[in-house]
Amino acid sequence: MRNLLFRKNLIASALLVVGSFSTIKAENLKFESDNTKVYISQRPAKKDRLFESKATEKKIKEVTRMLTNARLRWMFENCYPNTLDTTVRYYKTTNGEDDALVYTGDIHAMWLRDSGAQVWPYIQLANEDKELKNMLRGTILRQFRCIIIDPYANAFLDPHDPNPDHQWMTDKTDMKLELHERKWEIDSLCYPLRLAYQYWKVTGDASIFEEEWLVAIQNILKTFKEQQKKNGQGPYTFQRTTERQLDTMSNNGMGNPVKPVGLIASAFRPSDDATTFQFLIPSNFFAVTSLRKAAEILNEVNKNTKLAKECQDLADEVNSALQKYAVYNHPKYGPIYAFEVDGFGNQLLMDDANVPSLLAMPYLGDVDVNNSIYQNTRKFVWSEDNPYFFKGKAGEGIGGPHIGYDMVWPMSIMMKAFTSQDDNEITTCIKMLMETNAGTGFMHESFHKDDPSNFTREWFAWQNTLFGELIIKLINDGKINLLNNIDIK
Repeated sequence: MRNLLFRKNLIASALLVVGSFSTIKAENLKFESDNTKVYISQRPAKKDRLFESKATEKKIKEVTRMLTNARLRWMFENCYPNTLDTTVRYYKTTNGEDDALVYTGDIHAMWLRDSGAQVWPYIQLANEDKELKNMLRGTILRQFRCIIIDPYANAFLDPHDPNPDHQWMTDKTDMKLELHERKWEIDSLCYPLRLAYQYWKVTGDASIFEEEWLVAIQNILKTFKEQQKKNGQGPYTFQRTTERQLDTMSNNGMGNPVKPVGLIASAFRPSDDATTFQFLIPSNFFAVTSLRKAAEILNEVNKNTKLAKECQDLADEVNSALQKYAVYNHPKYGPIYAFEVDGFGNQLLMDDANVPSLLAMPYLGDVDVNNSIYQNTRKFVWSEDNPYFFKGKAGEGIGGPHIGYDMVWPMSIMMKAFTSQDDNEITTCIKMLMETNAGTGFMHESFHKDDPSNFTREWFAWQNTLFGELIIKLINDGKINLLNNIDIK
């Protein structure tokens, strides 16, 4: 479970304890700010880093040379390589093929969503670094293999782990020994498509699209179509013995009913919480763009026009249903996107911090940032009319029921910055991220709106690497002066 609270009284130190791994000693890289504060790098010592990339180290040096803002420079240097430093396990298979497992951080398992997001920022460097390119290639191939094992699973165990944690084997679903968890989430099948497509576009390497790819995309299509519920409930059910209702599904593991209207049902959200109404709107938008990417690959690489058309037709069907069922005419904000619907006319108005979210749709390329319905939705989700928007003394942002009341997720603040067209808004977001890291130099899963030292998950690689991705984007957008001029408490 990923909802354990850790209260910390922390100062910047030279030691970082990460999960159940050994204590990692930080290098004594010091940055001195104008107010004489000394920032000590919180990266593992070189000998303790799990994966090294020359191109990534070069990028870190390039960015840190540009950043005169000492705290921001320190946080970037800690966060951007965190996935590589602490979560990547690169292997070669017995036949010499690339293979890579990417843990989520403090849990020894690979989420399809998290792993796809964690390595995403490094794709832009793949052509400069053969080892990095091989690792990315291995991650994609591993994701395809996972989808072949079980397209309904969200998280997988490391086959090289001598003591795998089978804590969820008692779940009432079709569990397998290779699985960590079997929560059906649409985005688990979308992130691998997004990653593989971008890798191909950047590197031109189509070698990943061979037999395993073809089996995986057929599994994805089959699963998406089953979860349209046109031919009944489908094969997936899930129940867990737990006091936490969001970790299980109602109605004997089938969830609340939906009316087949062309949308795809998702039993769980990207937060790993059960949906209320199973047609999760941001994830359906993500499915549309992902299927279109798959169709392009199938046409151009595999010359499989039949399978490509199947992907395109399904994308068009889901997109048509979204236009009909996803929009709610809000009395205050006008037309906005609902978070979940059921096809019967019921709509859930909220947003959750985890991506895909309503706020993050332009970040994923699912809607245009200037889309008027999105802009209305953006105003709604970043307001107290969204039941999971929290505002306090320390900061503000979107959380979710996964952690509960008053806990803001830095991911939502980052997504606001990613999708912003206003420099003042971006400045506010970056400043808030800098002031709520509790002195650790890292992002966390969530922090209390009034007290950032009350946070969850001290080691969450996705949010760390995402922060680095955001800083690089802003620099590429010509906002280095904005970053350097941010004044903090």
